[in-house]
Amino acid sequence: MSVQNPSGPVASSAEAAPAGLPGVRRSLWLKTLHQWHWISSAICLTAMLLFSITGFTLNHAAQIEAKPSVTRLKAAVPAALLPGLRAYAEQHVDGEAAVPPALAEWANRAFPVDLRGRTAEWSEEDAYIALPRPGGDAWLRVSLDGKAEYELTSRGAISWLNDMHKGRNTGPAWSLFLDIFAFACLVFCITGFLIMKIHAANRPSTWPVIGFGIVLPAVIALLFVH
Repeated sequence: MSVQNPSGPVASSAEAAPAGLPGVRRSLWLKTLHQWHWISSAICLTAMLLFSITGFTLNHAAQIEAKPSVTRLKAAVPAALLPGLRAYAEQHVDGEAAVPPALAEWANRAFPVDLRGRTAEWSEEDAYIALPRPGGDAWLRVSLDGKAEYELTSRGAISWLNDMHKGRNTGPAWSLFLDIFAFACLVFCITGFLIMKIHAANRPSTWPVIGFGIVLPAVIALLFVH
């Protein structure tokens, strides 16, 4: 498509409306901000709902009672494992060392536990494996005389969600997700602020509302938090 220039040669429409015009740049910039804003909000959606709910439950933890449920199981350690366990305990007595593969394989069959990659506290009498988890706790004690005892304490769904909020005993995969979620929230907030800044000229209440959102938590923290 071309435009006839009365004073000279034919000029293209691209030349007639160069891409460097301020209005075009503003439009492209705003479009990019909106795209980053909705993508980051989509990533944050489920986690933000979870963190909003658990923020309330954590803030009212004293009023929300949790009734622990305790499960205890016992089993006999196979006699074939005991000589190896005693020798291993002698090498690591009064210290921490990895759970031997043979013990981990047997425990996985005898109890609802996965000891791969776990460490145990070894003594002359037993091996103690701490198994902390979100929303509860667990441990396994293997006596070198052939007895094993497992205990699981569960504090309910709300306690589980609260621990997920805090990243308590959740493992590296959830920890990585929390980092991604935090970065997505940062992108969401920054792009939202820039979008508001662009529209501020047509929305007089923008800066007072932003100022209120900044000042209110600062005032509460300074005056009422000791």
